[in-house]
Amino acid sequence: MPDRVYSSGTLDAEGQRSISEVLKDVVSGIQQLIRSEIKLAKIEIAESMRPARSSAMFFATAGVCGLFAVGFVMLAAMFALEIVLPNWLSALIVGILLMVGAGLGVAMGRERFKSIPAPRKTMETVKEDLQWISEQPRS
Repeated sequence: MPDRVYSSGTLDAEGQRSISEVLKDVVSGIQQLIRSEIKLAKIEIAESMRPARSSAMFFATAGVCGLFAVGFVMLAAMFALEIVLPNWLSALIVGILLMVGAGLGVAMGRERFKSIPAPRKTMETVKEDLQWISEQPRS
């Protein structure tokens, strides 16, 4: 009887592969599966990072506006102490407007950040793989 070649070996005289060859194939398959899952996760994370960039820009804008708002509110307090009504009032108005801008930036950034999807495909395939592994017969 001619030997049949498999992925990592040949059949013996009775037409069966050795346990070590079967185990090598199983380990190789698991390694390929893990590599594929990692590749899929990387792709999904890269896709989900696109909206995160715009969200980060809104957070950065909000941070800058917040810093300026604090500066102008302090400037308003300084002018108020000098009791020069037009100066402190104008600085207070600008400071409040910057605070409103910072609040809007945080709100918009938060909304965009919440809309970033989880890597669902990877999670589904990992669940399927775990289910398949748990259904395999134990030796």
